[in-house]
Amino acid sequence: MQHDKSVTSTVGHLIDGQLVADTARTQPVFDPATGQSTTSVALADQATVEAAIASAEAAFPAWRNTPPLKRARVMSRLKVLLEEHADEIAALITAEHGKVLSDAHGELQRGIENVEYASYAPELLKGEHSRNVGPGIDSWSEFQALGVTAGITPFNFPAMVPLWMWPMAVACGNTFVLKPSERDPSSTLFIARLALEAGLPPGVLNVVNGDKTAVDTLLRDPRVKAVSFVGSTPIAEYIYAEGCRHGKRVQALGGAKNHAVLMPDADVGNAVSALMGAAYGSCGERCMAIPLLVAVGDEVGDAVIAGLKAEIAKMKVGPGTQTDNGGNDMGPLVTKQHFEKVKAYVDSGVAEGAQLVVDGRGMQVAGHEEGYFLGACLFDHVKPGMKIYQEEIFGPVLGVVRVKTLQEAMQLINDHEYGNGTCIFTRDGEAARYFTDHIQVGMVGVNVPLPVPVAYHSFGGWKRSLFGDLHAYGPDAVRFYTKRKTITQRWPSAGVREGAVFSFPSSR
Repeated sequence: MQHDKSVTSTVGHLIDGQLVADTARTQPVFDPATGQSTTSVALADQATVEAAIASAEAAFPAWRNTPPLKRARVMSRLKVLLEEHADEIAALITAEHGKVLSDAHGELQRGIENVEYASYAPELLKGEHSRNVGPGIDSWSEFQALGVTAGITPFNFPAMVPLWMWPMAVACGNTFVLKPSERDPSSTLFIARLALEAGLPPGVLNVVNGDKTAVDTLLRDPRVKAVSFVGSTPIAEYIYAEGCRHGKRVQALGGAKNHAVLMPDADVGNAVSALMGAAYGSCGERCMAIPLLVAVGDEVGDAVIAGLKAEIAKMKVGPGTQTDNGGNDMGPLVTKQHFEKVKAYVDSGVAEGAQLVVDGRGMQVAGHEEGYFLGACLFDHVKPGMKIYQEEIFGPVLGVVRVKTLQEAMQLINDHEYGNGTCIFTRDGEAARYFTDHIQVGMVGVNVPLPVPVAYHSFGGWKRSLFGDLHAYGPDAVRFYTKRKTITQRWPSAGVREGAVFSFPSSR
């Protein structure tokens, strides 16, 4: 990893509607395609995070009392601005994350859909009403905002995952402090500034860049009422435990090891095409990526290996910014450290006896020799217990496991500690129905390798892929970012004296 001496800018914070320059502690932000840095990011200290929380706390009363329709109109204007600035945002994502531009646009579009869903807030917050639950008694429920809420988001989706969180949080009447990944912060801050342009009042959304100091301040400050997190399982577990210990509502989405099951009757050609994108898209840096394929029977296993080898040979790997000749299929990994970590997993798979069918460790991209490029890797005969089977790799590595029956395949998935996503490739409706009904995983696809729910459903896994009771975005987001209050009301008739009642209230 090299640090170019010509660092020309520092990404700061957004607090109370103002960009805050902060050079006390910084770290470089690298272009993964070149290994060079011309940008640094500020790392907030405790006082800076507390200033952001104070700004959010001050903005809350007026924003809470803003009619939901007016809050929703801000989201509608933001959707338009995001679409107008899509090329700029995608370029920022690619420059700091490395994913190809088409993938960056896809990420942004899924985020925009969450903004659009947040604009339905007046309908989503209507509550419930019952007249005459007792003699002259009415009862209703309201969904009230929590106060200051916070989000801690990962490097792999710097635009989309923050848009899972804060648009719905603020549409529900909360204020928000966002701590994005310090590896690729620019697109997140750009979008926050667009929110101000859309009419979001200063202080309603604050962005602080930082490291563990910023995270721990958000977790421990009593003014923060709820925290959303997406990242690895060890950190998710820490966020959940620490946040709950300080009395906060927490949803912490962790890691994954998603299995795809390939049945003997599957359309192998279409499955291969689907698996290429699911395993190697975004260089495998997705929590919904497919790093494991369970082939039911050797015949279909041999066929899918042959098909994958042929398709991998056609892959174009290079800078995400390249657009000529249709652009590249896969860019670099996000950092040098992550590149070395993923490469070590490939080394481990070889050492433990898996068959490395395609070796991408020698990938070189002309003119980008210092970039963090790792070619697609394909293993056959992966076994449970191997590191490449058990652990989340988060890179362009696909392992094929061979079993004899669907029941064996499902047992492998159900026994794994993670339960984020899975899919089955089959033409058999009975097998698909049995699979979807009995698999212990939160998001399931049938001939769909990346079953990421649309914005009006909710996203979340099972087992050690999710800590907390509610999933991200969609209907669960409304529940997470509000608290229910039930009011029961009675107006006694004028001039009527009523006696004391000592029995428990009922409608009998």
